[in-house]
Amino acid sequence: MSTLPKEIAGAPLSSEQTQYLDGFFQGMKNRGLSFSDAAPEDGPKPKKKKLTPEEQIKQAKDPFDGLADIRAKAKNNEAPGKEDIFRFKWNGLFWLAPVHEGYMCRLRIPGGVVSTTQFRELASIADDIASGYLQLTTRNNVQIRIIQPKDTLELLQRVEACGLKTRGSGADNLRNFTATPTSGIDPYELIDVMPFIDDLAHLVQNSAEFYDLPRKFNISFDSGGIIGVAEDTNDIGMRAVKMGGEVFFRILLGGVTGHGEFAEDAGFLCKPDDAVDVCAALTRVWMQNGSRNNRGKARMIYLIKEWGYAKYMEETQKLLGFDLIPFNESDLDEIKKPVEPHPQIGSYPQKQDGLNYLGVYTPVGLLPTAEARAIAEIADQFGSGELRLTIFQNLLIPNIPDDRLDAAKAALDAAGIKYEASFLRGGAAACTGNKYCKYASSNTKDNTLDLIDYLESKITLDQPINIHTTGCPHSCAQHYIGDLGLLACKVKIEGQEKPVEGYHVFVGGGFGAEKKRLGRQLLKSIPAGPVLHEKIEALLLGYLEKRMPGETFLDFTTRHSIEELEALVAA
Repeated sequence: MSTLPKEIAGAPLSSEQTQYLDGFFQGMKNRGLSFSDAAPEDGPKPKKKKLTPEEQIKQAKDPFDGLADIRAKAKNNEAPGKEDIFRFKWNGLFWLAPVHEGYMCRLRIPGGVVSTTQFRELASIADDIASGYLQLTTRNNVQIRIIQPKDTLELLQRVEACGLKTRGSGADNLRNFTATPTSGIDPYELIDVMPFIDDLAHLVQNSAEFYDLPRKFNISFDSGGIIGVAEDTNDIGMRAVKMGGEVFFRILLGGVTGHGEFAEDAGFLCKPDDAVDVCAALTRVWMQNGSRNNRGKARMIYLIKEWGYAKYMEETQKLLGFDLIPFNESDLDEIKKPVEPHPQIGSYPQKQDGLNYLGVYTPVGLLPTAEARAIAEIADQFGSGELRLTIFQNLLIPNIPDDRLDAAKAALDAAGIKYEASFLRGGAAACTGNKYCKYASSNTKDNTLDLIDYLESKITLDQPINIHTTGCPHSCAQHYIGDLGLLACKVKIEGQEKPVEGYHVFVGGGFGAEKKRLGRQLLKSIPAGPVLHEKIEALLLGYLEKRMPGETFLDFTTRHSIEELEALVAA
């Protein structure tokens, strides 16, 4: 891009003119354009690649200018038009047709930290103009369904009034930033990552450049605590490590497990104080060079596959203006911490003397508003008026004094809310499913709970497993990283006219520094219900019978070939 002019018609530029031109040139650069594109040349010009329909919609009108259209639709309780459906996602509104004639609203809750006052208001919104449920997601977040067009303005205004945001929560934007949910309170963490999450959120929410990405983009910070955050499934994962006794962030790039890719080591560390600037520069490189003519390739990993990590980091450091820190694996300090089964459920001591956090079990993220209010009341009475959302579709109540912990548990018991779960139930996650999502092929949440009910009646496990059920290849519940991963499909049954709900079954997935593995497909097109239940029961019984002492299900399935595991199911 050309250097900015210093003067026009002999007069020096004002600061306002300089700022305007700088923003104009940056916007052109983000779209891969320069003045050379308009300059006359000898001979034929190379043919430009056609932009995707989504990019054309963005160029036709700034998506945030769609708020006027949202207002007009609300006045007449009118469904959105074709282009509106895409554009309204910039304000967090997702049209659910043909499943429902209404919207889902996705929020921005950086790091999943929410006050009890905010949580109560979300429950009230869900009661007043939606379905009476809050859905806790796999990105430390909350979704509200089903909102009629006439209620969208009330929704957006009430969310904003309680200090939360929907802006940029969907489509071609940086999605909700995830973080270790025990940041600042975990006795085993290396660093509290919430200040960096808050700083990054402030930068992004107040910078127009970050609302025109080639496609969605995920960033996650891991503090090194005992609750994982699956940072290696994100486009950018910042993992806290130690080298020479000093804390750094290890930079992981290119995760998108729905495409079968983990974020891999970029070969560099950064100082914590530089982490937000590094995330911004990494994102800018992708914004300026990522594909805008092929939505299927519009993720960071595909630019890395084209360039390689070395070039990607070279371009990043050009934007940064300072050098990152190269390292070898052997340079890092060894860090030991306890391995807890499903540490997002149950009570654990905090780093602050005399305080505890209590992990509340919410079955596959479905939380009735009455229970949401009860949890908020208990967090006020026994905690500090704060809640922490996790990627496991549950939440934590932090800062409960030792002498009040039993009373907090009793209050949850009295409200019918659980803070304990079996090794089968505690790690279950499921996407929205076909009750609310047009892409899903099955009722993921109900099917998952039915499966667990059946297995608990047949089997008692002494090792935790994670069951991830997702309704389509978008893999919102990340089936590839579950000990058991279920990917919904339609199954044709002989003699039946219509196909039934079913699943492909994957085994041996995991995430994090010690467990990073993509699940392998074991079974194909198994009908939901008794057939699926019995096959998974047979697999788990085979594991219990043939495992080595203390062996986890992940290690067991990794140690055996698919043919050997198929034989267990058949037996």
